[in-house]
Amino acid sequence: MNTFTFSYPTKVYFGVGIAEEALKQELAKIGKTVMLAYGGGSIKKSGVYDILKNMLLQADKEVVDFAGIMPNPTYKKVQEGAKLAKEADVDFILAVGGGSVIDCCKVISAQAMITDDIWSMEYEAGRFPTTGIPMGVVVTASGTGAEMNAGAVITYEEKVWKGPIAGTSASFAILDPDYTATVPPLQVLSGAFDTLSHAMETYFGNSDQDNVSDDVALAIMRNTIVNMRRLVKDIYDMQARGNLMWDSAMAENGILKVGRLTDFQAHQIEHQLGAYTDCNHGQGLAVIQPVYYRHILKEAEEKFTRFAKEVFGSDTPEEGLEALSSLIMECGLPTKLRELKSKTEITPEILRKVADTCNIIPCNPRELSREEIYEILCECM
Repeated sequence: MNTFTFSYPTKVYFGVGIAEEALKQELAKIGKTVMLAYGGGSIKKSGVYDILKNMLLQADKEVVDFAGIMPNPTYKKVQEGAKLAKEADVDFILAVGGGSVIDCCKVISAQAMITDDIWSMEYEAGRFPTTGIPMGVVVTASGTGAEMNAGAVITYEEKVWKGPIAGTSASFAILDPDYTATVPPLQVLSGAFDTLSHAMETYFGNSDQDNVSDDVALAIMRNTIVNMRRLVKDIYDMQARGNLMWDSAMAENGILKVGRLTDFQAHQIEHQLGAYTDCNHGQGLAVIQPVYYRHILKEAEEKFTRFAKEVFGSDTPEEGLEALSSLIMECGLPTKLRELKSKTEITPEILRKVADTCNIIPCNPRELSREEIYEILCECM
């Protein structure tokens, strides 16, 4: 393994029914004014909003609502939240939702504490935030692992760009499977595929022989698949949802990535596809990943052989990729780009733009050319 330093700032509360007791403990440690941030209102329909707001009020907190954080959160929404946080003199941000809400809040936290435009600071000046408004997370939709790190994926619509912005890590994360009960089935399984993708993209990066991270990544993949199949049979299997919440956390808390290089090329392609189309992230990955892997199979044949055997019980790497495609269909996830819901029609012209502008990672089994990325996307149609 390569040399590394690892530390982890987020305290995790996990388990059915743990949310309220965990939040009581944490509210005693935070400041007076709390921004309660959430998405399109599903937490109000589920009753989670009322539970959390009442707890904040009972703890004598002043609550500042910040609603409407969309899937694929935009840079404009980040700036709106940062402006509100400054004006209301917010002491703490409580992000309630899935990866989109959490990512948006991580960048709001940092942007509210600096005068520079955070995108320009990071991508033009090469500087990164060192402080932010303290924040915590209540996860209501798992899969991204966003609660487990300081990185965020934001869509900058004016630049037609979707990518990472460094923000603030949560001081605590509450993972209560009960809070995911009302998430629609396709969204649950899309999130689970994102978890599977994180583990796969870490595993297929460059690592030395007998690397412990590879072993753990393979275990996360197996467990994610087992529990995805449990949910296909019973979408309200809360034990399976809980297992997937922890799979999601393990895939993105950094443990799988230390001491090695990773292959997140499929994510880079999907991110830029999302910048142009606003498609669902997990579903976009489900379409792209098997095709991408067929392109790089020969450059990482030993790893694909092990993946096939240990994750799917298949004899050859080709059979392993077929098993991956079969899993995607079994879960009702899309297998072609034309099946994705998007704000823009997905055409060859759009795919050309995606290929010409997406980030290319040089440390993968084989660095792709833009022409091959376009070829992969066309094969996904």
